Amino acid sequence: MQGRIHSIESFGTVDGPGTRFVVFLQGCPMRCLYCHNPDTWAMDGGKMMTAEEIFAQYERNRGFYKEGGITVTGGEPLMQIDFLTLLFDMAKDKDVHTCLDTSGIAFNRANERLLEKLEKLLELTDLVMLDIKHINPETHQKLTSQPNKNILDFAAYLSEQNIDVWIRHVVVPGISDDNKELYNLGYYIGQFHNIKALDVLPYHTMGVSKYEQLGIPYPLAGVPAMNREDILEKKQMILAGIKERRKIV
Repeated sequence: MQGRIHSIESFGTVDGPGTRFVVFLQGCPMRCLYCHNPDTWAMDGGKMMTAEEIFAQYERNRGFYKEGGITVTGGEPLMQIDFLTLLFDMAKDKDVHTCLDTSGIAFNRANERLLEKLEKLLELTDLVMLDIKHINPETHQKLTSQPNKNILDFAAYLSEQNIDVWIRHVVVPGISDDNKELYNLGYYIGQFHNIKALDVLPYHTMGVSKYEQLGIPYPLAGVPAMNREDILEKKQMILAGIKERRKIV
């Protein structure tokens, strides 16, 4: 089996615990306005590689990953769930820590075949980094071109399966920085006790040059980068929601 691979990063430091070997899979149904990798969107793009080829690259530098492991991201990695499962199966056979970085957009509780595949994948997954773009359904649709219902349900499913989760949320000025909505996000995820970390990330404009290279208009032209000094305040709003929810669950 081959997968469509956008790229591989040998020494990732922000993609899970420790130093990581990061595999970027090709293909994503979301169109996030702040996406800095629009070249990962196409489902038919990327380089075809086998899981064996990828794992062989990991093994060459395995000594550097003693406190880390393999992270698969995208694009949206769940769009290639069979290939992803094969790669993680290979990793766990060699006792390698596995991390799935996903938006959860591919989740659908009504799809029994998907649930079967997902159950198998999660048996091989040590950590899920779940990127929740926005808690408000309407704003999420505008921000990503996709609804957030199944994404939020995926968070619940991961809790039911007792899978360790890190929540990621990007704060964009004027779009995802509203304190009430941040509190609501915290209140929602506060019901789950498998949340091990919360990463609140500032929006940046480093992707602008890639849009220029691809000849694509940048959707957030004119929106300034998020002030890093304000991120702690925004994170505190999410934490306040979490604390409030945990008073009643």
